[in-house]
Amino acid sequence: MTTDHIRYDLLAQDALRGLVRRVLTDAAKSGLPGDHHFSITFLTGDEGVRMSPRLREQFPQEMTIILQHQFWDLKVTDTAFEVGLSFSGIPEKLTVPFAAIKSFFDPSVQFGLQFEILEVEQDNASTETPAEPGERESASVTAMPPPAETSKDDNDGPTDDKPSGEVVRLDRFRKK
Repeated sequence: MTTDHIRYDLLAQDALRGLVRRVLTDAAKSGLPGDHHFSITFLTGDEGVRMSPRLREQFPQEMTIILQHQFWDLKVTDTAFEVGLSFSGIPEKLTVPFAAIKSFFDPSVQFGLQFEILEVEQDNASTETPAEPGERESASVTAMPPPAETSKDDNDGPTDDKPSGEVVRLDRFRKK
């Protein structure tokens, strides 16, 4: 099997995370147009994630936030976004690196991306550099079906509801 020295899988993931960055950047500048709103699931233990100890204790592995009616101070950089949200009536500020995002979904148009995060497999080939500890590879994108209808008032905190869909592995499109 031929080795992919270009790493198209990682380039595709970077491009898709760039799409999320662009959408959030536009929302930070102009607000959310029409009925658009975002459900974002991220890994809370990833490097660069900043959140209160209270939330980290409540969500030690992952968390889903909704950006719809009640959020403020959305700021986007090249590597992360920062947003203010209310959880059980308590205002919090979160910082989420784009690399920590597991899924992004806009229910208003049934558009979603799901990033499957896998540990990078190390080859025994001496020509390849080994993965750094904790280095990950995102390997798939999911087309998500529309979720069950929810009330627009359901925006006061995280949710454990995760849209499901068919997983399309990027490896499927590689030449073997």
